[in-house]
Amino acid sequence: MSYLIPETEETAPALCEDGRALIRDVLERIGDKWSVVVICRLGDTTRRFNELRRMSDPITQRMLSATLRGLERDGLVTRTVHDTKPPRVDYALTPRGLGLLEVVRGLAGWAEANAADILDSRTAFDTR
Repeated sequence: MSYLIPETEETAPALCEDGRALIRDVLERIGDKWSVVVICRLGDTTRRFNELRRMSDPITQRMLSATLRGLERDGLVTRTVHDTKPPRVDYALTPRGLGLLEVVRGLAGWAEANAADILDSRTAFDTR
């Protein structure tokens, strides 16, 4: 299932013009330092807070909490509190979050495939 908007001659410029506020805001959320890490760590499973924290080291408890709260606010993550002693809280990606995971994995693949060339370009640029 792809959530990408098909690019046509009409839509390509419109998607990027004027820095649309909501698009900019969404990209800021998913482009921050920890959101992509959390989305990838959740993948297609449910994880507890401390499990996510261990998997995402060196994220702090405070930053993980803030990141999860923002992702939940945007409808990308669900938070389920279980009535146990001690309380158990599980996090999982929503269908929207799973769609974003697909995009993130594609971006990661692109980055990996192009990493060597990007490093070469940086070296060439830095030696000018």
